[in-house]
Amino acid sequence: MLDHITISVPDIERSSAFYEQALAPLGIKRLVAYGGTDDEPDHFGFGSESPFLFLGQGKPISGYLHIALTAPNRDAVDAFYEAAMAAGGTNNGPPGIRSHIHSGYYAAFVLTPDGCNLEAVHHSSD
Repeated sequence: MLDHITISVPDIERSSAFYEQALAPLGIKRLVAYGGTDDEPDHFGFGSESPFLFLGQGKPISGYLHIALTAPNRDAVDAFYEAAMAAGGTNNGPPGIRSHIHSGYYAAFVLTPDGCNLEAVHHSSD
C-alpha cells in the first residue's frame, strides 16, 4: 500500500498554487510546509486528514509520471477538471467514462505545469 509520494518541482510556489486550486474539489488541501526557510519552505504536503502527496523544490521531472486521485462522485471529477484548467493545467482528457478500463470508470486528466499527468477518478457501477 502506498503511504505517500513526493514530486520534484522546479518552482515550488507555482506548483503549490496549482495543486491547492486543482485538488480543492477533491477535499485535498495543503496541510504542511517545511524545509528551506520559514519564509520560503521548499516542501509542501497535501492531503485531507494527513499529507500523502508532497512537492519538493528540485529538478524538473523527466519522463512519465501519472498520479490518479479518488473522487467521491462524478461532480467532483468535473470540478477537479475545471479547477485544474483554471489553475493553469493542460487538458489531457476531459471528464468522461473510460469504458476501455470498465463501464463505471469516470475520470478526467490534466497535465500539471510541470508535466505530471494528474487524474481524478470515480468508480461506479453505472
